Amino acid sequence: MADQTLAKSFLNAGEDYDRFRPGFPEPAADAVLPAHMSTVLDLGAGTGKFTALLVPRADRVVAVEPSEQMLAVLRAKLPDVEAHVGAAESIPASDSSVDVVTVAQAFHWFDREVACAEIRRVLVPGGTLGLLWNHSDPACAWDRACTRVAHPGLTDGLKADDSVTATLPGFDEPRFVQVPWQERITRADYISRWLTVSSFLAASDDDRANMVAELERIIDDDPETAGRDAFDLPQITDVYVYRAS
Repeated sequence: MADQTLAKSFLNAGEDYDRFRPGFPEPAADAVLPAHMSTVLDLGAGTGKFTALLVPRADRVVAVEPSEQMLAVLRAKLPDVEAHVGAAESIPASDSSVDVVTVAQAFHWFDREVACAEIRRVLVPGGTLGLLWNHSDPACAWDRACTRVAHPGLTDGLKADDSVTATLPGFDEPRFVQVPWQERITRADYISRWLTVSSFLAASDDDRANMVAELERIIDDDPETAGRDAFDLPQITDVYVYRAS
């Protein structure tokens, strides 16, 4: 079960999350939706970072997200998307009404067993579930070090959630696709991005200040970032594609 304090830290997030968090590469969406679909539901949609890639790939796109603040940003950006307040454990959709369910950067917050049953309920027979995570490129030492400031328990592989590599209840073994990509980001925006991460949001003011100071120390000390106002940030998107059994 996810840490509810960390999970709830996003409820009041919105514009900063949308501004500073990374998007997702087109090939990641292609891995989940290789062909145009009728109805796609983006679960834990946030501000629509991944939802935006679904719009040209489906006749109907539905976004479900527990945070009103995040949905307000999504609705403003994507007025043609049907947006509903809701949770993975109680999806506001009828049985067998969705061809594909996507979950980008959010599955680890769900009650796994309950959410899988709900996703299976709303999917058509043989429907697709796509789980996606952006994470640090292990080859990038400075970003890996910064990632450990926010997530001290992560290993060198920087896996988002090892449990997704196993078969989920009601689904076949997943197909795994890994998409490497990079973005140009300013130092200021890179620091601000970490301030939208759950461990920073939930930290006390003193702890948060210490964490930011450690990020700045890492950036100042690494030869790839020291003295630079902007730098190239390599990333990897892991994609797990499941078929309802």
